[in-house]
Order: sequence, then C-alpha cells, then structure tokens
Amino acid sequence: MTDERRTAQRAGRAEAVTDERPAAQPGSLERGIDILLALSAASRPVTLSQLCRSTGLPKSTAHRILGVLCGRELARRVGNAYLPGELLESMAGITRARVPGTRGVVLPYLLYLFETTRHTVNLAVPSGLEARYVERLYGHNRVGSRSDGLDRAPLHCTATGKALLAFDPKLRQELMARGAFERLTRRTITNLAGLERELAQVRRHGVAYSQEEFTEGVACVAAPVFGPGGRVCMSVGVAAPAHLAPLAKLGISVRGAAQAISAALLPL
Repeated sequence: MTDERRTAQRAGRAEAVTDERPAAQPGSLERGIDILLALSAASRPVTLSQLCRSTGLPKSTAHRILGVLCGRELARRVGNAYLPGELLESMAGITRARVPGTRGVVLPYLLYLFETTRHTVNLAVPSGLEARYVERLYGHNRVGSRSDGLDRAPLHCTATGKALLAFDPKLRQELMARGAFERLTRRTITNLAGLERELAQVRRHGVAYSQEEFTEGVACVAAPVFGPGGRVCMSVGVAAPAHLAPLAKLGISVRGAAQAISAALLPL
C-alpha cells in the first residue's frame, strides 16, 4: 500500500471519528435567546415549568438565566410566572401594538371623557396579571398614584383591572389560581371570595370601582371595551381624588365612553 493511500485512510478514519462526536451544547447566550423567544411568543405569563418544556432546558439552568434577564429588564416576574421585560418591549416596540384598533379611533373619546370629567383618564390593556396603561390624559391637577412612572398596576385592586378581569374568564382563572392577593392599602380586597363578589357586580352593572384600594386618597371608575370579536380587549377609566369623586356620575360618563369606543372598533 502506498504512502498516499495510508494517509488517505488515516484521514478518513479521523473524519469518521470527528463526525461521531456529539454536537456542541448551546451556550448561555443561545439558551437566553431561547427563553426570550418563548416569552415573546406567549400571550400570557409563562411559568418556569412551561419555559423548561418549551425550551428543553433544566429548571436550574432556566431559573439562573431568568434571574439575569430580569436583572437586565429583558424579562420580569409576575407572581410565579414570567413576561417580557420593559427593555425587551421597548426594543420590540410592541407596547402600542397591544391596543386593538388604532389610536386615532380611541383617542377622541378619551379626550371627550377628560373634558367632561376634568379628571385623569386611563386606557388599559391586560399585560400578564397587570393592567398596562397605554394612554393617560390629565391636567395640572392630576391626582398622584402608585402607577405613576410605571404605567402599570395590579388587576385585583384597580378599576381598570377589575373591568378586564370581570369579562375575561381565562385572565380571571389565572389570577384566581393565586388564591390570595397583595394588600396595598387598608381597603384592598385580598381574598378570593371578596374579589369574586366584586367582579359579579362589575358584570351586572358594566362598571368597576376602586375606592382607595390601590392608592390612598384615589378613587377610580372603569368600564370594559369590547373588540370586533365581542371579547374584552381593554378598559377605560377615570381616576380622581377620593374626597372629590362623584362615583355614580363618573360611572355613567365612563361607561358611555367605553360603549362608544366598542362601537367604533366594530368596523376595524
């Protein structure tokens, strides 16, 4: 056998050995990207177990990476589940996209509601187990709230959140699974039975109230907005100082605005 053939055979054996080696395992960067893609694709908060099933990662690895992502605002924790973080949403430019319809359709009704009530007007959409405020109109006498600077608030203790919960069975089921809720003021409803009674009233009357449940001194009224498919897609609310808020009168104005927006969204 010639030297050339021996060399070729050795090269072939070496190549075969190389081909039989296991593929390189993904590094932390690839694993982090997998988690971010899973979070971005989900319409609801995703638990650690769900992330592990969708990515194939061990729980310890996924938990460690999620800690890093949360610290960098690329992910955030809501209860025992996870959502895309502020930075990731800002980079993706998806905040506005979560508002069904168009801003041009909704904004005139919000402006009219502000002119009618002269109090802060909020437009909220569900974001995990929170209400995310995507539009806020207010004057110089704006009432301060815990949500200032965050533009989000818990569902269970805000009027906009209750309006969303009352008409979204899946969202309600996810929240109710927690059993107990965070107390933010002395008026916050923290038990399941109390919240269920409250939501039944919202469904009956079409208006939700929060009287100093999220922020001391602030009362809110909200009503659901329904999209073309008949499902609740957002809620519109008014926040005012608790000692000045004529809740019944505000409720009529808010419900009227929500119904008008729902009707305007039908052709879209």
